Amino acid sequence: MNGQPCIRDLRLTVKRVLEALATYPDRDELRREYPELEDEDIRQALAFASAMIGDEVIELRRSA
Repeated sequence: MNGQPCIRDLRLTVKRVLEALATYPDRDELRREYPELEDEDIRQALAFASAMIGDEVIELRRSA
């Protein structure tokens, strides 16, 4: 998959799982489209994406 992170042995990339979640917010509909995808796969994809994004706090200053 060109070095992209994948979900176990499904040949689905994390990116594709995130796109599917955005397209099918209803989990039942998502499962109909991707019956091989398990809840743990979705959780792992979200956890991976969250870890890759990072978290930066930027302090805002009030203007005078």
